[in-house]
Amino acid sequence: MRHPQLDGQWALILGASSGFGGTTAVALAEAGMNIAGVHLDRRSTMSNVERIVGEIESHGRRAVFHNMNAADEAKRGDMLDSLREQLDAEGGPATVRVLLHSLAFGTLGPYIGAKEDRPISQRQMEMTLDVMANSVVYWTQDMVSRGLLGEGSKIYGMTSGGDLRVIPQYGAVSAAKAALAAHLRQLAVELAPRGIAANAIKAGITHTPALEKIPAGMQLLDFAQNHNPSGRVTEPGDIARAIIGLSLDDSNWVTGNTINVDGGEDITVL
Repeated sequence: MRHPQLDGQWALILGASSGFGGTTAVALAEAGMNIAGVHLDRRSTMSNVERIVGEIESHGRRAVFHNMNAADEAKRGDMLDSLREQLDAEGGPATVRVLLHSLAFGTLGPYIGAKEDRPISQRQMEMTLDVMANSVVYWTQDMVSRGLLGEGSKIYGMTSGGDLRVIPQYGAVSAAKAALAAHLRQLAVELAPRGIAANAIKAGITHTPALEKIPAGMQLLDFAQNHNPSGRVTEPGDIARAIIGLSLDDSNWVTGNTINVDGGEDITVL
């Protein structure tokens, strides 16, 4: 469904090739937005990228995807320079309406390993936090400096219940999720005078490729299925619809929050 407030605007999706990022990219295109996507895929998974690009274009919107490491400073700069040039050449909206940080690339492992399990290393810990949390700051900084974010722009970062809970092997990712929410709160305060909103979106347990990599992932999915008061688990489309709804209004008054999109899963009393 097209929305006049979003029609012809641009969204930048970090992690655009699967899960929440891929589904939201297609949903925003259906709502009328052009999509700039950043993803990191090998040849074996490029068919899914091509499918997402095809779906975006089937809605008559542009899809400009970059297969790159989102944590690479030089590549980030080149990509944003290219986006700046594209927006200037089109003569349409001067800024990006939606920035979605949905990067799920980190190390799973114990902090204190047994004989058969090597503990997570400093390099792995730092990489996980840099990609899944710190990078939202760097992308935002570079976009602001290029005038790509302005009044009415919305920044979203995908977090999960793992930001507060202990899940086996999930420690570094849990730390990254907590840091991501903290970064977004700080950005919300600093960007409020510019009319830019920043919020964390906390999804309920969702069957995504990222969940399948967590050792306890299927147990978490079963738990959510049995305890979610809405009678089902969260789906990527639920997140996409929430982001569309939050992005329709130019107001920056909803900012600095962690917004649960989980069908009431987080408030269930066992």
